[in-house]
Amino acid sequence: MPHSLRISSSDIIHSLKLSCQIPDVVEAIASQSIITEAAKELGITVTPEELQQEGDSLRFAKKLVKAKETWTWLEKHHLSVNEFEELAYNNILSRKLANHLFSDQLEKHFYEHQLDYVAAVTYQVVFEDRDLALELFYALQEGEINFPEIARLYISEPELRRAYGYQGLQYRKDFRPDIAAAVFAAAPPNALKPITTPKGVHLIWVEEIIQPQLDEQLRQKIIRESFSDWLKQQINAMKIVTQIDSDANVRSQEELPDMSFTKTK
Repeated sequence: MPHSLRISSSDIIHSLKLSCQIPDVVEAIASQSIITEAAKELGITVTPEELQQEGDSLRFAKKLVKAKETWTWLEKHHLSVNEFEELAYNNILSRKLANHLFSDQLEKHFYEHQLDYVAAVTYQVVFEDRDLALELFYALQEGEINFPEIARLYISEPELRRAYGYQGLQYRKDFRPDIAAAVFAAAPPNALKPITTPKGVHLIWVEEIIQPQLDEQLRQKIIRESFSDWLKQQINAMKIVTQIDSDANVRSQEELPDMSFTKTK
C-alpha cells in the first residue's frame, strides 16, 4: 500500500466522469454564468459590507470560529481567500437576482398555488399484506391499539421504528396523487383506510393539516423554487459545449451497440 498519493486535475476530472457527476458540474457552471450575466444586465451589484456579512455567515454555517479553522477548511476544499470571496459574492448575487425577479410576484403566485403549500404531518407503516393492514386499521378505529404500537411491531428499520414511522412535514407534491387526495381530505388526528401502491399497502396516521401562511419562510421558499425553475428554463434554452479533454476516447452512439467488454487479468 502506497504511503503517499499525488492526485492531478485530470485524475479529478476522470473520477467525476466515472461517477457520472459531470452533468451536475456543467449545470452548476451554466447556472452561475446565467446569474452573472442577468445580474450585470439588471445592474445588480454587491457591496463590500454585504460581502463581509456573507463571509461571516459562511464561516458561522461551517462552524469556523478561529482563523486556523478557516485556513484548514480552505485547504481541505482547495480554495484561496479570493475564491472564498468569490463563493460569498456568487451567493449574494444569486439571492439578489432571485429577489429582483420574483419578489413582486410572490402574492400572486401564492394565491394561485395555495393548495400546493398546504402541509401535512403524518406517520406511516407500509405492509405487504393488505388484510393485515386492514385488520390493524379497524383495531385503531376501535381503540384496541395505537399507531406507535403498530410502528414498533411492524417497522423493521430501526431509526424509522424509533420515530414511530414519522414522515415529517410534507406538502401535496411530496405524496403520490392517490395518497395526497386521502391525506388532505382527512380530519386529523385520524388514520386513513389502507392505500395500496406499487410500494405496498400504506397505513397512514394523519396527525395535523397545516394551512399555509405567507410568512417570511414561505416567501423565501417560493422565491427559491421560482428561481430554480427559471434557471432550468434558461439552461434548457442554452447551447452548452463542454470541452473536457482533447484525447478522450469517445465513441459515437452508433458504435455503442457493438461494444464488447472483456475482463482483464
